[in-house]
Amino acid sequence: MRPADTWKDYELLDATDGNRLERWGETLLIRPDPQVVWKTPKQSPLWAKADAIYHRSNQGGGEWEYRRRLPEKWKISCGEGEDKLTLIVSPTGFKHTGVFPEQAVNWAWYQQKIRAANRPVKVLNLFGYTGGATLACAAAGATVCHVDASKGIVAWGKDNAVASSLTDKPIRWLVDDCAKFVAREKRRGNTYDGIIMDPPSYGRGPGGEIWKLEDCIYDLISQCEEVLSDTPLFFAVNSYTTGLSPAVMEYMLKTTLVPRFGGKTSCDEIGLPVSATGGVVPCGATAIWEE
Repeated sequence: MRPADTWKDYELLDATDGNRLERWGETLLIRPDPQVVWKTPKQSPLWAKADAIYHRSNQGGGEWEYRRRLPEKWKISCGEGEDKLTLIVSPTGFKHTGVFPEQAVNWAWYQQKIRAANRPVKVLNLFGYTGGATLACAAAGATVCHVDASKGIVAWGKDNAVASSLTDKPIRWLVDDCAKFVAREKRRGNTYDGIIMDPPSYGRGPGGEIWKLEDCIYDLISQCEEVLSDTPLFFAVNSYTTGLSPAVMEYMLKTTLVPRFGGKTSCDEIGLPVSATGGVVPCGATAIWEE
């Protein structure tokens, strides 16, 4: 387990009985988390002081119950010095806030790899969401191509670039179907030194294309191998699907990339430390190939 334990503006205060109590800057939110199956007593006194609670609906989705009026959006910061990112938080109708804080442990790893390369690095970020990984790589000196199927989410990423004072960095923000984009890049002969993919368990492309992770992930990894440069740095695959273990993702990277490039693979869960108990809540997994 690799915990994202360097945050100051985010804190997982407590977790029990299917819910997380989180601090986002000065704001306290309670959100459901299917991984939190234990029913230990609540340790934090702040449960009663939550500013908003997300309630799931039996019909799917859900809604927020606001206990005090909150701004529509606010900002939190991650990292320090030249690695510092400022990200916009906004509670959405799907319980998410625009930031997956556990990914900070990966953002720091990408930055370390890019800086240590001491050469120009091009990164492709697929299913890039609101751009945390994109901005981390750009801050470390990489040229980044950010692809996501959602126009609104890509706009949110651009706003995060403004908030982080990174608009001068070489980032292409593209609204596109990730698999179709990779196929076009192959035809164009474009290549990348690093690839990050953060695919959803289930989703739809801009044209209504259905995406199911278990059915599509191997083909997409194989496609992406064809747009890696001759001297790639890394390839990272994130998964939030409990049915797709870290070892399965690592196996796909090992069999796809090691025969051509050598290098090594690894995999691990990533998670968030719980202040009240010292435990770590798992929040998905990352498989990595590196040179």
